[in-house]
Amino acid sequence: MRNVDFTPLYRSAIGFDRLFNLMENNTAKTNGGYPPYNIEQKSEHNYRITMAVAGFAEEQIDLTQHENMLIVRGERPDADETKTYLYQGIAERNFERKFQLADYVKVVGATMENGLLHVDLEREIPEAMQPRKIAINGSNLLES
Repeated sequence: MRNVDFTPLYRSAIGFDRLFNLMENNTAKTNGGYPPYNIEQKSEHNYRITMAVAGFAEEQIDLTQHENMLIVRGERPDADETKTYLYQGIAERNFERKFQLADYVKVVGATMENGLLHVDLEREIPEAMQPRKIAINGSNLLES
């Protein structure tokens, strides 16, 4: 894996430090791809994250949104030590998956069906941030 040094960008780009920190943090850590997930854009401001969480009950999954970070945790009870597996291909391990959310994106709901966790997200842009039409009121020449 290659390391990327963002130091030169810090010196010449003002106000983008949050973006560079995000890129640095995401290149530094991996969580092995477990559990697998999809990110779907349902409309211009609506998204859905779908995670394959087979074997987990709703009570074993915790969703938390803290500022612009969505954290999904799955914790299973301690495994039965008396079982002897000839082959164990089903991952029965705890997980934590973090998703960095854009500004003004919030979780609006979560459902679970057939081993899939669906997390619905919506971007709500504040009224002050939305584009607005400016009327042109004629000439601005001062009369003497």
